[in-house]
Amino acid sequence: MTGHDEDFAAMFEASIKAKRFEKGQMIEGKIVAIGPEVAFVDVGGKGEATIEVDELKDDEGALEIAVGDRIQAMVVSTAGGLVLSRRLARGAADARQLEDAFRTGLPVEGKVERAVKGGYEVRIARQRAFCPFSQIDIVRNDAAIHEGRVYEFRIVEYKEGGRNLVVSRRALLEEQQQAAAAEVRALIVVGAVMAGRVTSVRDLGAFVDLGGGVQGLLHVSEMGWSRVSDPSEAVKPGQEITVKVLGVEDDKGKISLGLKQLSADPWSSVHETYEVGQVRTGRVTRVTEFGAFVELGPGVEALAHVSTFPPAKEAWSSRVTPGMTGAFEILSIDIEKKRIGVALLPEGSARETEDVREYTERGDAAAAKGFGSLADKLRGALNPRQK
Repeated sequence: MTGHDEDFAAMFEASIKAKRFEKGQMIEGKIVAIGPEVAFVDVGGKGEATIEVDELKDDEGALEIAVGDRIQAMVVSTAGGLVLSRRLARGAADARQLEDAFRTGLPVEGKVERAVKGGYEVRIARQRAFCPFSQIDIVRNDAAIHEGRVYEFRIVEYKEGGRNLVVSRRALLEEQQQAAAAEVRALIVVGAVMAGRVTSVRDLGAFVDLGGGVQGLLHVSEMGWSRVSDPSEAVKPGQEITVKVLGVEDDKGKISLGLKQLSADPWSSVHETYEVGQVRTGRVTRVTEFGAFVELGPGVEALAHVSTFPPAKEAWSSRVTPGMTGAFEILSIDIEKKRIGVALLPEGSARETEDVREYTERGDAAAAKGFGSLADKLRGALNPRQK
């Protein structure tokens, strides 16, 4: 280092040491230590300042600042050392500090006294302030729930030397929400399992808040392996649920969520549970032009194609209605495509079919002849498509 550089460094150091901080001044410093009650802040050549640890915590009481982080705060006392604050307490702010808070955006602490026309009367230090209804919270609530509460506000209007103050709590909440949203979005990736809260339920599904105001859509088709006809029967507004992230479209801000993916897919055990030729009780879930869909079990749906219904005077669709149960024979199973073909059996034939199946499995062919035409008829019912 040259002599000129050394002189410049010395002058710079001297200027820092000569610097004086005044009450109400906004300064920046680095956290160098955090104790049980206060944290120490390096503010330059003047030495260290202190700030209460509670001011470094979030709403849940967790520290949001670590050693090495830089903060901005206001000097609230110079007697016996520098004392800093990131907010102004209700009883510790004078008119000048309120003006400084307005110019710097520093939060101030205030008590909501009562609801008045158009908003609330808020007491900040010895001053009265006004907070419009729209600025007390992000969501609209009953006006009475805020009365008597102590909140942090931002001064958005400062007139007549502080006699006319307008404050906003919503501005601070939105900033906190935006900061939280950035953290939440970093965690939202395909495959992630996250906790969320249902904010609203619509016909197409439910919107779920994943934190920080970031919402995703839980489509009705992703709520359960069984068909869900009414989303409000699966989830309720305000309900805390765990979901899986199925898709993220950053350019459109869309997040797709799933609930059924957190449980086993019923089709993974279909090959162990169902076989061609079995007769199963099923429930008709819906009827279309090409056939009737039948639920054989939770999340396992089969199709009784229109071609499986024998000709009759009445239309085939008049024989099946949504919600009805009946006996269905399994005609085909395609695990890969998740398709099962079934046929509706005539009333009364299901029990007879099972009797014949049990009888023939015993291999007593001679006894089967004793049934005569009845046995033939039942075998025909067992395999109606093989004629």
